[in-house]
Amino acid sequence: MRIVLGVDGSKYSGWAAGWPAKMPFRTPPTVIAVHGLDLHALRAPFMVQPTIVGNERFIEEEVRRLEKRAKTVVADTKQQMADLALAGSVRIERGPIARTLLKHARPGALVVVGSRGLDAVDRFMLGSISTYVTLHAPCSVLIVKEPAQTLRRILFATDGSSSSRKALGFLTKHFQVQPQAEPIEILLVHVMPFLRYPEIKEAAQRLLEHEAIRLEKAGYRVREFPRLGRPADEIMKVARREKPDLIVTGAKGLGAVARFLLGSISTKIVQQSACSVLVVR
Repeated sequence: MRIVLGVDGSKYSGWAAGWPAKMPFRTPPTVIAVHGLDLHALRAPFMVQPTIVGNERFIEEEVRRLEKRAKTVVADTKQQMADLALAGSVRIERGPIARTLLKHARPGALVVVGSRGLDAVDRFMLGSISTYVTLHAPCSVLIVKEPAQTLRRILFATDGSSSSRKALGFLTKHFQVQPQAEPIEILLVHVMPFLRYPEIKEAAQRLLEHEAIRLEKAGYRVREFPRLGRPADEIMKVARREKPDLIVTGAKGLGAVARFLLGSISTKIVQQSACSVLVVR
């Protein structure tokens, strides 16, 4: 598994670096840790000629500060990867941070990024790096919200779609449940609409049974959660009650419309979840 890791020296970045070592991959991952150095972001749009405005000296000082911090981030990340026995490389690349990360993303890879960075504005703006990467990455994305831990309980939200099947495939193909270890529990959630048709309930039950069998064959212990209502709301109700270590969902709905409305189920889960979220493509 190729992992593209975003690092910036923040607490969330440090947590993100720990996740590849804790996730139960079948084969050891190769990590490309990237620290984006976006110096153009220092200049406000109206400051076309900063020397006239009188701020060039301050910008130069900020550039030096960011370059110094970048070297520290790289050194700290290299040490952390060595401590965690993670193979790979660490690099500094200039340019917009989210786009810099996505340059290294490719189908079949996994982008790992903290849900927040050093910038306090990132906590409030929907245009944050983690949101941009989630919407635009050509591969799966892990949004880290907590320190890395051994996975014991995973909430898997399914609707039987092709994106859900890909998420199921991630759990059965890329993750390996060790027989000698404590079993990983899957909270298998499927949300049905408020429609009074018995065929819908029967189809939902067949879906849960079919996917539970596949997960159990892979070594997981499964609990099924058939629910009625709005998908994102019901998924989050289960998550708040059961407190999973990770939520796994397909990327269904993250198309062009979702990039503007941010109304997809997976986007709402990413925004509302207290635990880390894996969005699979």
